[in-house]
Amino acid sequence: MVETPQSNSTFLYPTFFLLTGIPGLGGAQAWLTMVFGPMYLLALLGNGALLAVIQIDSTLHQPMFLLLATLAATDLGLATSIAPGLLAVLWFGPQPVPYTACLVQMFFVHALTAVESGVLLAMACDRAVAVGRPLHYSILVTKARVGYAALALILKAVAIVVPFPLLVARFEHFHAKTIHHAYCAHMAVVELVVGNTRVNNLYGLALSLAVSGVDILGISGSYGLIAHTVLRLPTREARAKAFGTCSSHICVILAFYVPGLFSYLTHRFGHHTVPKPVHILFSNIYLLLPPALNPLIYGARTKQIRDRLLETFTFKKSQF
Repeated sequence: MVETPQSNSTFLYPTFFLLTGIPGLGGAQAWLTMVFGPMYLLALLGNGALLAVIQIDSTLHQPMFLLLATLAATDLGLATSIAPGLLAVLWFGPQPVPYTACLVQMFFVHALTAVESGVLLAMACDRAVAVGRPLHYSILVTKARVGYAALALILKAVAIVVPFPLLVARFEHFHAKTIHHAYCAHMAVVELVVGNTRVNNLYGLALSLAVSGVDILGISGSYGLIAHTVLRLPTREARAKAFGTCSSHICVILAFYVPGLFSYLTHRFGHHTVPKPVHILFSNIYLLLPPALNPLIYGARTKQIRDRLLETFTFKKSQF
């Protein structure tokens, strides 16, 4: 006989989960739409503009800008995988999400996060070659190699994240339908499972260390090589110019990893010191802040993109 929440504390294969948003805030959650709504709008408009400019301007069809386009496309996907549902929960209250849709969202959120981390590593390697081997840059970094790297990052993300929903789908019984979160995060769903979730916990930990840990080490190594090269330049102007080529990327790295590390550490080690609403709030900021900031950072600090955007707006304005 199938157990139901009314007859027992567990039930079999829910048809839907109920997302409650940020626990403890109640009706005050609606005010957060004033924060996350503009973030999502910025992500859509900013990354859409970046992709349009890079596609239209043939002079931007270079490896560095193709990596930037990959980052913008990833940001669009990441923001869209979470923001519509998040805004609905914050504004209208708890929202049902079909069981299958929850697993699909879980896959895309974690897969796109892995892709973004990998793209940031690829961009760090690109800058290391540009600064350390400028004469060989056009030979070592080509459009074809950037395309292969982007494809490899996508395939890697799919391969390592597919087990997340599959490990959840193997369970038949759940304690409850209510997910005290704003989206279907892997560990938030696992908390509802009836059974031994040791494999889920270990795989989640191993994946976080393997993906983010390896990428952070690679980025650190790349910037170590950059610093070593730059500090050997003879003049202060040359050193400032070399570091300037990396400044946008450094800002993007900080916007992605600082909230991410805070969210991860509070989830793993801060159960008793950091309130759960704070952790959930930062986990949403971690996913929406970088997509909103990245196009602003690159639009403001990358001369080619800034000039192309100004030309576009100036041309449109002159038509009226």
